[in-house]
Amino acid sequence: MKYKSILTTAMLGALTLTTPGCQDEFAQENTNPSAVTKADVRYLFTQALYDFEPSKYQQWFYNNLAYSMPWVQATVSETGNMSSMNMMGAYESSQSQVINVKLYTEEILYTLSLMDETEKASYENIRVMCNPLLVYLGLFGSDMYGSIPYTEGGKGLHELLLTPKYETQESLFETWIAQLDETIDVLGQNLSGQVPLGKQDFVYNGDTKKWAKFANSLKLRIAVRMLHVNKARALEIAQQVENSPAGVMSSLEDGFFYCRGAQEYHWGDDVLDGQGKGIGSEQLVSFLVNHEDPRVRFIFQKNDFNSRVVKAFLKQGVALPPYIKANVVLDANGNFEEWGGKGEPWVRYYGAPSSTEARNNAATNDAYFNADKFKLENKDGNKKQYVPLARVNREMLQGQKDYTFPDAPDTQATIDNQDNAWYGLHYGASEVQLYLAELKLLGANLSKSAEEYLKEGIKLSVMEYDRLAELNKIPYYSSKYDELEETLELKDGEIDNLLSSADYTKLDGTLTENLEKVYIQQYINFMLQPNEQFVQVRRSGVPMRNSQLLPWVDFTTNDANFSIPRRWTINTPLESDLMYSIKVEAYKAQGFTTGTTDPGILNRERVWYDQGAPNFGEGPNF
Repeated sequence: MKYKSILTTAMLGALTLTTPGCQDEFAQENTNPSAVTKADVRYLFTQALYDFEPSKYQQWFYNNLAYSMPWVQATVSETGNMSSMNMMGAYESSQSQVINVKLYTEEILYTLSLMDETEKASYENIRVMCNPLLVYLGLFGSDMYGSIPYTEGGKGLHELLLTPKYETQESLFETWIAQLDETIDVLGQNLSGQVPLGKQDFVYNGDTKKWAKFANSLKLRIAVRMLHVNKARALEIAQQVENSPAGVMSSLEDGFFYCRGAQEYHWGDDVLDGQGKGIGSEQLVSFLVNHEDPRVRFIFQKNDFNSRVVKAFLKQGVALPPYIKANVVLDANGNFEEWGGKGEPWVRYYGAPSSTEARNNAATNDAYFNADKFKLENKDGNKKQYVPLARVNREMLQGQKDYTFPDAPDTQATIDNQDNAWYGLHYGASEVQLYLAELKLLGANLSKSAEEYLKEGIKLSVMEYDRLAELNKIPYYSSKYDELEETLELKDGEIDNLLSSADYTKLDGTLTENLEKVYIQQYINFMLQPNEQFVQVRRSGVPMRNSQLLPWVDFTTNDANFSIPRRWTINTPLESDLMYSIKVEAYKAQGFTTGTTDPGILNRERVWYDQGAPNFGEGPNF
């Protein structure tokens, strides 16, 4: 049973013991001297950290793979994008995550309130370490809704506060900055007599310096969101962050790598297979492959067309997809000889067109979306399916994921069925450095050049992806299956190659051109954090139309008003809801229409910090 359930049961039980004159006698006769009478703050913190889960299964299945990732042209449906892709159906609310953690932080505060001052003082570090968790999830909940209940949220148990007020995004940003500053200040005092967390903190093992860095660096997520509504304040925050004695996240070891334990699989086995979601977009995959960016190997999964499968297609006389055929070298007899183009592993990654019209074009549909074209016959006459495109790498999203290596028909299947715990990265040094590059370009007085921050951000991003791929034991990471395959682990010289690319790191153009390069790297870096990716695209306008690097593609030429939502739909509150008047007032104050899935309305009615930001595909407007 979850701790909050235990707490609720205990509270209800206590309320029944109200008969005068009998309570003392009852307590004496029915008290277990071995029972826990006061919660352990360390364990409450561990439970809060355990409940720190921004993107659960439904968040990925609906919000990410069905909506935000196709909307920002990172992925495409396996059957091609449809004209209805901008219409919202089922989705997962992103407001509950912060409340789940806040329940435990409120319990920590209550437990501390029962202590004398000396004992309470020994838990100061743990108390303030809750703040960055709450701020992180508060941002996550506010991004698509604007105003949310926060300060008064989670106070129902001990304060009986059942109707928490909604707070505006503008006010929340300052609240969150204050909370992070408190964490930085307390942890920076090196207080004596503090109760250690050790392994109860499964992210940083109780290292308060890393928690202070995390808190300080997290302020940059707030800063970049403010650029269109209060640029001066955003730049001020950036300067405070760099000048803080806490320091910023600047190494692989600083990253908020997250794993609950050996039996944590994130989701169950195969829950997303066969759902037709998560094919990489043509423009993104091509950009990564053309620059031989190692991150394509970690973000996306190799397609099924290894040399053995290609040979089987040739043997059965089944046409190869044209983009695969272009990289196949045949001998004089028409048999597979070797890979052409960039060779393995690059010839195993292809994306699909983002246009909603692509699936209606016979040639394009056959090349990318017509699954019947990618089948071979078994000896019993049944068809075996092969996928020619690059899917999002599922083992980077979930553990306990079985993977069957592709092979010719009638070949004994080889399966990777290791049960691996899932590792995620919720905040990394790469994100921090890329934010600093952006803020430097926009006028922040920082110690390094924008190009230096950009290069460091790219280097760290590649290293972080490689580290996650290793921890999650993705297929092909360090071993081959096909004799002509290459492994996926980071190779010597690959980072240097990226850093020497003018398309990646040379900031010698206009402000718009320089910002585009920084935003493209943020976009790539956020592939495993789709909420952040959506926010980044929404506020930057990148990818942008007519780009020579990574272009935005109009979803259709048939509808000049084809709109992509900029916030989630909000259900109309019921009058029976205790929060009815509070919700109505909050939505009215923001100018939000409730109960609508109209993408035009969801595009026009923006959250506070999105006011003034460019439209999708327009590019930076600073």
